Amino acid sequence: MSVTRRSFLLSAAAGAAAWPDVSRLASAADAAPAKIKYIDIHTHLGAFYFGQELTAELLVKFMDEHDVEKSCVLPLVSPESAPVAQPVTNALAAFKAFPDRIIPFCVVDPRAVTAPGQRTGHVAGVKGIVDILKRYQDAGCRGLGEHKTGLFFDAPQQMFLYEACDTVGLPILFHLDDIRNPDSPGLPRLENVLKAFPKLPLIGHAAGFWASICGDATIEDFGRYPPVPKPVLSGGALDRLMAKYPNLYGDLSEPGGEKAIARDPKFGREFIIRNANQLLFGTDVLMPGQKIPQFDLLASLNLPAEVQYKIYRGNAIKLLKLNGK
Repeated sequence: MSVTRRSFLLSAAAGAAAWPDVSRLASAADAAPAKIKYIDIHTHLGAFYFGQELTAELLVKFMDEHDVEKSCVLPLVSPESAPVAQPVTNALAAFKAFPDRIIPFCVVDPRAVTAPGQRTGHVAGVKGIVDILKRYQDAGCRGLGEHKTGLFFDAPQQMFLYEACDTVGLPILFHLDDIRNPDSPGLPRLENVLKAFPKLPLIGHAAGFWASICGDATIEDFGRYPPVPKPVLSGGALDRLMAKYPNLYGDLSEPGGEKAIARDPKFGREFIIRNANQLLFGTDVLMPGQKIPQFDLLASLNLPAEVQYKIYRGNAIKLLKLNGK
């Protein structure tokens, strides 16, 4: 039976060992203190699961406990993205309360857009999205995400959104699996977008994206997490696309990112080193008490210091145009 994101996270909330496959790694208490403070590219606020609300105050407490200097807060507004919407206003309120710690993202569901030639609706084409995004930028938003819709990755309405983000200069953090922004093995739809918008940073995340680290990924793999250990076969779409398109990035958060590396640590370490300029540390923390294996997993790989810096914070500083080192 395949393992789902829900079973992982709910077991964590209940206090169980939500990530049993990393039990061989050093515990957080025993690990050496982080020499480089993290910038977390992926967090959420609100109650993704009923009764498990993560407030801005609890998020900052989590950050303090794990040497995270700043966290990107990603709204969720598409009906496929979450049981209860997490509006952009939540991220902006957290930024207002903790301006030195929180980096707000915004999100727009492209299905709100009226296609050219049709009677104008609430949002008229690319210009309508651009107007919305500029207002969010003025309020402090540094990226768009989590982009998580039920449309094919390169559907026409999606392309309007990508063009708008390209116009205003907002990187996109997207979810890709067999339901949300779906693609097929080899990621041809993602490649269509990378070709169309070569200067638009696209940050990939979730089971379908990370299954594509392996050369024999199937559509079934896009909807599940791999067992650990499981060898990674060379020739995966991610290596090919990252080598060809410097605007493609990988978000190492969530079980998808963790298991892509933990399933085959030797391959995973080599993958991180050769793609160090295009990978970003993230947790996808979305509820109190959630266990995050990425801290221990990355520490266990003994990555070169310059690679750690790029992944833990340097790439985020460059991509989001942040002050600091």
